[in-house]
Amino acid sequence: MQALLSGFIKLALASLLAGSLLSFFGITPRAVLESMGVTAEDLHNGILSAFAWATPRILMGAVVIVPIWLVTYLLMPPRG
Repeated sequence: MQALLSGFIKLALASLLAGSLLSFFGITPRAVLESMGVTAEDLHNGILSAFAWATPRILMGAVVIVPIWLVTYLLMPPRG
């Protein structure tokens, strides 16, 4: 648990450093999106579309995978 927390703290500090450096050079999220020809609304709609596409497929897969995992887990020999 401590290693996971330490990893998150390092990730947050690295992100803060990178964000500060980008901000120093005047690079903003809006400027990056505009340079790619994408608006914030396009990005939002894309994320929603991806979620709408993935959700039913994940649920359909879980209908098959979860029972197989459960049977396998129940039939495993006990750990000593």
